[in-house]
Amino acid sequence: QLQTVESGGGLVQPGGSLRLSCAVSGFTLAWYTIGWFRQAPGKEREGVSCIEKSGGTTNYAESVKGRFTISRDNAKNMVYLQMNALKAEDTAVYYCARCHLGTMTNTFDYWGQGTQVTVSS
Repeated sequence: QLQTVESGGGLVQPGGSLRLSCAVSGFTLAWYTIGWFRQAPGKEREGVSCIEKSGGTTNYAESVKGRFTISRDNAKNMVYLQMNALKAEDTAVYYCARCHLGTMTNTFDYWGQGTQVTVSS
């Protein structure tokens, strides 16, 4: 049964950094493009970044380009999101999920519990 467990969120000051982790189980991670999504209060969930199966190609939302880096370790069934230079507008619940590399939309209707990221002074 597919499962994702996100962790690493927290409260950080503007300009700070966090590294999110996602543990995947129930499917073979190496077979799928996967990525990070976020949902801020009162807003729709949006794609943040996706990474293709081997990790060689990535895509980022314009709002996070140059600040966030996605990576994956297929052997460990883990996906990561390094977030630097955080801004208040990055505050959201972050989820990892299977995604389409080009459109950064969800390709499988399953969401874990997510991890809360709050950027505030």
